[in-house]
Amino acid sequence: MEWLAIVRWVHFLAGITWIGLLYYFNLVQVPALAAAAADKEGPGPAAITKYVAPRALFWFRWAAVVTWLSGAHYLGVMGKFWSAMTLGIGASDPYATNIGIGMWLGTIMLFNVWVFIWPKQQKILGLVPANDEEKAEARRIALLASRTNMMLSIPMLLFMGAASHSLPF
Repeated sequence: MEWLAIVRWVHFLAGITWIGLLYYFNLVQVPALAAAAADKEGPGPAAITKYVAPRALFWFRWAAVVTWLSGAHYLGVMGKFWSAMTLGIGASDPYATNIGIGMWLGTIMLFNVWVFIWPKQQKILGLVPANDEEKAEARRIALLASRTNMMLSIPMLLFMGAASHSLPF
């Protein structure tokens, strides 16, 4: 049971890191990059894109993986993984329904991180070769995927909290 408590805390801490960085990117970094690019007398966006963004993206993407894996492990040990994946259908299990909806939203968000956001950010930051047109398209896709994740994080947190507190949704 001690191991399960550790897994749950790892899940919480990794989730806080992941969602915190998601909000940082959307509410702080993106507007700061726009302001830095518009400020012709300032240092420009290079400091953020060279030093801050790669580190933040490292923690962002791996926190997403640790969050998902630790949550799946927790549910597996509790014997609830499959019922959560199937949203408790046929089991009349409100916990499985709530945590399952949160889990599926988190799964979509994890997919967005690794399939859309990270590959596009690599182009934007110059970590992989891309011309200006490819970078512009990458910016648009990364922004849309990141904003989608930010919006999905709200119901995800609601359903996960509802499951933990036995709230019927």
